[in-house]
Amino acid sequence: MKLIVQIPCYNEEETLARTVADIPREIEGVDEVEILVIDDGSSDRTVEVAREIGVDHIVRHKKNKGLGRAVRNGIDACLLAGADIIVNTDGDNQYCGADIGKLIEPILKSQVDIVVGDRQLARLPHLSYHRKFLQWLGSTVVRMFAGVQVPDAVSGFRAINRDAALRINIVSLFSYTIEMLVQAGKKQIAVTSVPVRTNPKAMESRLLNSIPSFIERSLTTMVRVYAMYQPLRAFFYLATILTVIGLIPIIRFLYFYFTAGGAGHIQSLVLGGVILLMGFVAYLIGMVSDLISFNRQLIELTLEKVRQIELEQRRERLESGKQANNPSK
Repeated sequence: MKLIVQIPCYNEEETLARTVADIPREIEGVDEVEILVIDDGSSDRTVEVAREIGVDHIVRHKKNKGLGRAVRNGIDACLLAGADIIVNTDGDNQYCGADIGKLIEPILKSQVDIVVGDRQLARLPHLSYHRKFLQWLGSTVVRMFAGVQVPDAVSGFRAINRDAALRINIVSLFSYTIEMLVQAGKKQIAVTSVPVRTNPKAMESRLLNSIPSFIERSLTTMVRVYAMYQPLRAFFYLATILTVIGLIPIIRFLYFYFTAGGAGHIQSLVLGGVILLMGFVAYLIGMVSDLISFNRQLIELTLEKVRQIELEQRRERLESGKQANNPSK
């Protein structure tokens, strides 16, 4: 059983060493613990520090691509390195590495596929109101969209087993936390959460430096992912709203037509007809999107199979290389 802890980094030279030192190298139920750093185009000494402290794997982006892309590439690299369980933590040493054993316990017991660390932010008196609000908002949306009961949906401290990692496809560039949970809910991947500890804040979060921007990008990600996995329902709601709005001026026109002898109010008929037409188009788009969604699911199944084949071929090459280097065996 191999566990790889991946750490997405962007200019984390000051905190990376403490983060890595906080990660236990021996965990009950795990044979190997390795550390992988994803450098997302850092302009400081993040990569040099990673090498100095002896991390096992480094993935480098020549240019900053965003947290979502960094996590996705990190998961791919962990799978190629033979990980059975992947734990994601932040490079700012926010999460307590000693709780990794607690985090992966439900996976080791084969109870679930994904475990999210619950920071219990509502109980922290020093935490700002907007951080608590964002946690509540993200968790509420995940419950609504995906039916996944996770109290801290935006937590980046999470574990995922190999099977779930093969099925999850992160498409967001900004973040991945909520998208991963929405996908897990729609793909019937078992998810739970466990309470975890946090370390004293070492630096301000870059994702929360602009609250309006964070909310806007998070909501955009939620809507996009929901439309990907539930397009018919999403467009049905939109089409229904447009239809109801379009009926109001038409009913107004009909009322005056029959009560006032049909004089005037032709504008209501035109406006209502246009809005009704928009609703009808939305229904059609929903049906087409639903068909496209089925094609996407087939593509994702194909991608999963391709990943499995690539990993199996890589494992065979590694075993062949070991046998060639040790002919006596």
